Amino acid sequence: MTSSLPSESTAFFVPGDARPDAPALAPRGPHAVGVRTLHLLNPAQPDVTAELTGGELPRRDRPLTVEVWYPTPGVSGSGQETYEDVLPGALPLEVLGRAWRDAPALEGGSFPLLIVSHGYPGSRYFLTNLTENLASKGYVVAAIDHTGSTFADQGPFAVTLLHRPTDILFTLEELARLGAPGSASPLEGAVDPSHTGLIGYSMGGYGALNAAGAGFAPNLLGLVPGGALAARLTGAYTIDPRIKAVAVLAPWGGDTAVRTASIPNGGPHGFWDAEGLGALRVPTLFITGDLDDVSGFEGGVKALFEHVVNAERVLIVYQNARHNVAPNAMPSTLASGVGHDDFMRFAEPAWDTTRLNNLNQHFITAFLDGHLRGRADAAAYLDVPTPRSNDAGPNRPWPGFPPRSAVGIELHHLNGPHPTEK
Repeated sequence: MTSSLPSESTAFFVPGDARPDAPALAPRGPHAVGVRTLHLLNPAQPDVTAELTGGELPRRDRPLTVEVWYPTPGVSGSGQETYEDVLPGALPLEVLGRAWRDAPALEGGSFPLLIVSHGYPGSRYFLTNLTENLASKGYVVAAIDHTGSTFADQGPFAVTLLHRPTDILFTLEELARLGAPGSASPLEGAVDPSHTGLIGYSMGGYGALNAAGAGFAPNLLGLVPGGALAARLTGAYTIDPRIKAVAVLAPWGGDTAVRTASIPNGGPHGFWDAEGLGALRVPTLFITGDLDDVSGFEGGVKALFEHVVNAERVLIVYQNARHNVAPNAMPSTLASGVGHDDFMRFAEPAWDTTRLNNLNQHFITAFLDGHLRGRADAAAYLDVPTPRSNDAGPNRPWPGFPPRSAVGIELHHLNGPHPTEK
């Protein structure tokens, strides 16, 4: 396959590209990227928008649109794709990418599976800076449009609370089915579900943590009608052993032991207790800003990191960042035509968004390559010298960072079940 875009040195910049000051693992990987859209149907799911019948919620088939990126034959950074999305109020949003629509999957081996869950509201295209980038490095990446939780169809908050983890787990099952030998799917043979990683932003992080084993606290049952959230409490479900790693960016939910502040949608901001957090045992990467005003920091993401005592975990902190540490940079076609609220979906007041994208690409690649591929060299990028925040001087730079560029960042690393900080 040939392309009019031979490499990342092309004349225009799109989400997923690396700036000259990007750390070592931020640039796209060796593969060209294919992309295709799947329309899935999860049968007989509880419908929280309907009235209770006999104390129970009626069940309806739940449609999900899932975008899948994967390695394809060709030159890394080639392909031209425009992802068509919409912001609230039906404002059209076009996101440029470097992928080949409906291209064949690269033959010769299967690739670890990554499932990506967006925020509330959001879309499957909101993190293409990460999804395309990881696919170019040899992953099959499936990003979900969570029905009732997107920019186009935002519904009651209870829909998001209930369906996030089950949407993720259903998508894992479907990608495993489509990637299996003999499936006759375009993804046949390309997917290795036995090495699955979950990536979630905000409410997507909430869903990813629960799907991976962090059961919810029982005092939250009243937030979803019909007691439907009971199926996601600690001990109520079986953890899928194929999930080997989790990376969450500004995950929402908080810790009941630390914070019980009100949230705009009602209910306590404390979805996890000690038992629930202790049930999470897979390696977990947390990425957050220390001024996060949505998910919280001291009683939010930092508390989750500290209390997941039975898992190896890493915490990346962007100093002076608020909540929007994950999304693509604002498309240039929209920058002068949107209001403050829509602009701030893409922006961090104290940070350049493209810089944050590159940092996330670097740290998430190191973490996933280590835990899903077993690459011992990846661990070096998460084992920073003392002090662990900012540059450590010209003779002790952060691994993978150009000189004078590792500023505004903290990295913490704890090992379960007996934490020892590095």
